[in-house]
Amino acid sequence: MTQPIAQTAQTPPSRPVLRPDAPYPNTVKPYKPGFAERLYLPLLGGLMVTARHFLRNLFGKKMYTIEYPEERRAYSHRFRGHHILTTRPDGSVRCVACFLCAQNCPAECIHIEAAEHPDVNIEKYPVVYEIDMLRCVFCGYCVDACPEEAIIMSNNYDMAYFTREQSIVGKNDLMKPYTFDENLLGYRPLFPEEDVQRAKMRRDAFNLVEAARQAQERETAKAAAGR
Repeated sequence: MTQPIAQTAQTPPSRPVLRPDAPYPNTVKPYKPGFAERLYLPLLGGLMVTARHFLRNLFGKKMYTIEYPEERRAYSHRFRGHHILTTRPDGSVRCVACFLCAQNCPAECIHIEAAEHPDVNIEKYPVVYEIDMLRCVFCGYCVDACPEEAIIMSNNYDMAYFTREQSIVGKNDLMKPYTFDENLLGYRPLFPEEDVQRAKMRRDAFNLVEAARQAQERETAKAAAGR
């Protein structure tokens, strides 16, 4: 049976070794700064680094700072900024109040109150749609869960509030478009190869709604004429 190898502890040479017979130190020896430290000369090294970066930014070609808010940085299309509720061609909100976004929200910051839509072809619509921006973690799960592409995210990151009430954004504020440029939108379902087909399906669906409305109006007119 082999014996375990005894490991001898090796003390680093920089660490002082206290012998058992040596007296325990009971006096405090304060640190004595040198001549350069008494004149605060080591601070000059940090000042030189600051001056070097200042002159490089002032006279260099590449600027690391921007003149905000006049100048803004170009963020990726995957940026998760302020939310936007998209609308149908008639201006109504595309949301059908299915509550999938609220159920998938890990921060539970979405509050929806649904009501029956006056159009028979659309089951529900949100009477109240609120997002608490202070609780939102901008994960984008609401965008992924929405089956109607009714909520997307923009590149807008200007979200400063004076009170907590201002941080609760309602449906009217979410429906306000922050930009009409597709290149400035943020995180959203994007399928370039299916855009044409999706646009055609939306137009056809909207035409079906209009056709159903016209048919209902004709039935109403016939019933009124028959009386």
